[in-house]
Amino acid sequence: LALQNTCSSIAFPLISSGIFGYPKDQALQVAISAISEFLFGHDMMVYLVVFDKSAFQLSDKLFDSIQTYIDDNYIDEHFQVRQNRISEVKDQLDLMRSLDIAESVKIPMAAAPRSLNDITSLLEETFSQALFRLIDEKGKTDVEVYKRANIDRKLFSKIRSNQHYKPSKSTALALAVALELNIDQTRDLLMKAGFALSRSSISDLIVQYFIENGEYDIFVINEALFKFDQNLLGA
Repeated sequence: LALQNTCSSIAFPLISSGIFGYPKDQALQVAISAISEFLFGHDMMVYLVVFDKSAFQLSDKLFDSIQTYIDDNYIDEHFQVRQNRISEVKDQLDLMRSLDIAESVKIPMAAAPRSLNDITSLLEETFSQALFRLIDEKGKTDVEVYKRANIDRKLFSKIRSNQHYKPSKSTALALAVALELNIDQTRDLLMKAGFALSRSSISDLIVQYFIENGEYDIFVINEALFKFDQNLLGA
């Protein structure tokens, strides 16, 4: 009906989950499924209004797995800074030692596996250029990617029309999820936008958990982010 009446946006409550008593978690899944199916064929901004967290009920197994992953990988930011500095100093000392040894015994330098042009061409690639190269390499369409990333067509058009466009971190991560990138490819794409995955960020760890487990449904990822009081990906 919204489409027939040329509406650009529409908002829904979590239908039937109030006085009618339909289970909120099931109502959420039905709503997300129906809205997603519609959006793959049409452009519209659809808002789903959820009044409390009871609709977002991760299974105990998934919740425990994510919590364990966070506990195992979370690093206090100040501790990480100290460790990074120690690592940098160690790397510098190792480099100095290796150079002294190479000079004394005249060890020849190994040939580079890639040409300098190949390396610099990727280094100079902007986020937008990297994004559309990856879309082509993955054999996906623009529409498929921005819908799976849960971002609107206008934002995606800005990225396409401006090769120097700088997205937000949540947008960059959403696009990495939509492209089903592995963790190294995700880090590379984020770097193009000036960001990095941080082990002192709960949000980053949750996204990393799903990527490492091959789960690329952005709505499932957002449910987990919401459950842990983190900002969502995409729109």
